[in-house]
Amino acid sequence: MSAGIGDGVVTVERHIAARPETVFSFFTDRDKWLSWMGIDGEFAFERGGAYRTTVTGENVAEGRFTEIDPPKRLVFTWGWAQGNGSVPTGSTTVEITLEPTADGTLLRLVHSGLPSPEACAAHGEGWNHYVARLARRAEGSDPGPDLWM
Repeated sequence: MSAGIGDGVVTVERHIAARPETVFSFFTDRDKWLSWMGIDGEFAFERGGAYRTTVTGENVAEGRFTEIDPPKRLVFTWGWAQGNGSVPTGSTTVEITLEPTADGTLLRLVHSGLPSPEACAAHGEGWNHYVARLARRAEGSDPGPDLWM
């Protein structure tokens, strides 16, 4: 896994030993999403559809899906409705691209519009944590309980 942080942008790349269709399904199915990130949530998986998910404890993320192009690309706005107040609801953008490889998928997550180096560092740590859990789940194993809960 590689990560880059700077200028309001966090980038996380990870190879996942699963087909893009499999990985994509973890971004467009409520139960699958919650199997790697979050404890509860409501999702309208369609262009313009809203989501609200309790990620950890009091931290509730909200936003809207702005682009859904299976199994290649998903874009949604991101921000905190409760908990972490440094990134307001829908104020940033998360773009996920899935590129097929000979033995799986290269996932690239770019989170842009973050307001400070501190927000970049926190979201970089968070996305690395959750992309690792997603990879284990998509590859067919159980990432175990989320220790951040």
